[in-house]
Amino acid sequence: MTLPRFDNPRFQTEHGFRVIVQVPETHAQKIIDAVLAVNALKYGDYDRVTFRTVSGSQQFRSLGSGRNAATADVMTVPCVEVSFFLPEDEANTVEVLTQLYAAHPYEEPVVFVAPCLRTLHVRGTDEDNPNRFWNSEPEDWVPQEHR
Repeated sequence: MTLPRFDNPRFQTEHGFRVIVQVPETHAQKIIDAVLAVNALKYGDYDRVTFRTVSGSQQFRSLGSGRNAATADVMTVPCVEVSFFLPEDEANTVEVLTQLYAAHPYEEPVVFVAPCLRTLHVRGTDEDNPNRFWNSEPEDWVPQEHR
């Protein structure tokens, strides 16, 4: 699949991968920490950029062909999805995925890696935009250092 490069003055694009991993919520930070040990997850002028969903449920039934015995019924586990972007770098992507597998509590983690195009702002552009958080009263989510 060939991803486009959108030529414009407002943002730049970069090819890479979107990684999504389903994990029990109690293990989500462990997964993030393992990934950060080998990649800073830089996103423009920020790093350690990840996204975590609210808890949902993952279901499965063990077939008995792996480490675990077969289960007659479907099992349901409360899980979140953690996602992040990796630049197009095969060696580092393999390193990140290896760390992710090592930190994950499952025998067969649900991990998706998809080609992705991310956008990055052009520094200094649109700084007077009234929608930017620094041009209005600070909301609760704005870090104290940015107020």
